[in-house]
Amino acid sequence: MTSKKLLILVLLFPFLFNNCSNDSGIDENSSATSLNFGSEVSKNFTGQIIDENNNPVANVAITVANKTATTDVNGVFIINNATVREKFAFVTAKKAGYLDGSRSLVPTSGMNNVKITLLSGTIVGTVNSGATGSISLANGAKVTFDGNFKTETGQAYSGVVSVIMKHLDPSDATTVDKMPGMLLAQNSNGEERVLESYGMMNIELRGAASQKLQLSNTAQIEMPISSSQLAASPTTIPLWHFDETAGYWKEEGSATKQGTKYVGTVSHFSWWNCDAQFPTVRLSVTVVNSNGTPLANVRVGIKRATNSFTVSGITNSQGQVSGLVPKNETLTMVVYDSCGNTVSTTTIGPFSADTILPNLVISNSSIQTTLVQGNLLKCDGTNATNGYVLMRYGNQNLLTTVTNGAFSFTMLVCSATNTGFSLQGFDYQNLQTTNSINFTFTSPITNVGNITACNTISEFISYQIDQNPVRYIVANITASGRGTTSGTNSSGIYISAYNIVTPNISNGFYLSGNTAIPGIYTTSMFSISEAADIGQINVQTVNTISFNLSTVGAIGQYIDITFNGTYTNTTGSHSITGVAHVIRDN
Repeated sequence: MTSKKLLILVLLFPFLFNNCSNDSGIDENSSATSLNFGSEVSKNFTGQIIDENNNPVANVAITVANKTATTDVNGVFIINNATVREKFAFVTAKKAGYLDGSRSLVPTSGMNNVKITLLSGTIVGTVNSGATGSISLANGAKVTFDGNFKTETGQAYSGVVSVIMKHLDPSDATTVDKMPGMLLAQNSNGEERVLESYGMMNIELRGAASQKLQLSNTAQIEMPISSSQLAASPTTIPLWHFDETAGYWKEEGSATKQGTKYVGTVSHFSWWNCDAQFPTVRLSVTVVNSNGTPLANVRVGIKRATNSFTVSGITNSQGQVSGLVPKNETLTMVVYDSCGNTVSTTTIGPFSADTILPNLVISNSSIQTTLVQGNLLKCDGTNATNGYVLMRYGNQNLLTTVTNGAFSFTMLVCSATNTGFSLQGFDYQNLQTTNSINFTFTSPITNVGNITACNTISEFISYQIDQNPVRYIVANITASGRGTTSGTNSSGIYISAYNIVTPNISNGFYLSGNTAIPGIYTTSMFSISEAADIGQINVQTVNTISFNLSTVGAIGQYIDITFNGTYTNTTGSHSITGVAHVIRDN
């Protein structure tokens, strides 16, 4: 078969922050354990969440098994000591305004790095219950409805149905960061398989009150076949849906080739995938230099003999990369520098069983390697204990956590003339950062010394619901306060904070009050609105919320307000505490 294949080369690296619950996060009786993922182990994870424009996404809720975290202003999260399986870990990323994102991987020792691109939850069209209707995308992807819909609780739904729809082309190199999980699957016989994708589609339905809907009967989906795959595409191909609990794909039905599309019938919506299937083995390798030093942050790709492209990932802090590849096939392993140039090509396989390859030695005399090392300090001069450092070099943004202040990157330098890079450190504990500082590589060691995080984040909003992780908003904040003179409070204060740059797909936080005079107030004077976590808290809400407005400064100065108490919404009774320390804009 000559078609393109999204192999799951799952790669990892080193990084940070966590919150924990009492739940182990692994259900021994669930389908997630029906495949042989091995015993429970404790692993560390870090990563970055970006949007479709490569912008970092803040305040994304991250879950890895029994641990949770929230991304910071750089879209970065760190989770330590999550209880996962030896051969499988599942990371989820959720934020209002986006489709749920996820990544499945084979965890290695050390820190495991994850990159997820969140797709916008943009409504692309509407249909009406009780009548057939269809929604199409510009590339030819299409879904046709019979007009029968239901709520998540099984009640028949009548009214307008809003449709969110995304199609991913497997020939697009960015698909591997946008798709859920990885191309690991369980077929209808219960067997583990790696998939070759011919296209995948996500469809979500919303009612008039934005409630989630499902199909009552079935719908027909149509997926365009990439021109590069069309000639070799099979007449009939299995359909697979992504199990958002298990973290892998499951076979359900099939699709037939009709012209340049695959057409199939589905009974529910999540992600659907048209895929050929192959038996799998797990493959691991460590990339080192000629001295045997592990090389972190090195991109390694795998391709089949019949393909012209690779699927790749990044080595972890110990130079390791691990993932699933087709069983009994000859493969090519390619190593790239930070600018995307090929530095090594090796033929490997075929493999009949899980395999750890000998170290892959990068010994080309024209290739410069360097160890970048330094120390991140807090503003008081002590070592940062909860922080990370971002490196920008070539076409990569690299991330590493600190250990008692110390950090390091092992690099393949692109060329003798491309030796400039920048570092920026973040003291997450104290919400302080360094400037972006420029350096030049030296070989074999680039010692940057101490870099100090002394630029305080100028404004922020933080809040905590029940015992969930504390949410931080440190960007895109607007605050107004008028009527600060005693007796003049007609306009009050208004604080809005968009979590991302694009407001129309943002999950915003809003706090408003009918007074700008410092004091302690109830919801008769103040209200909070935030769709994902809080909902609406106002005078109509059963609540005990107290708002302490301590400061309303002049324009350019601060507005300070704290709030705490309990409130009741559709999910029950909740506690909330929060702080807003924001600069008054008008």
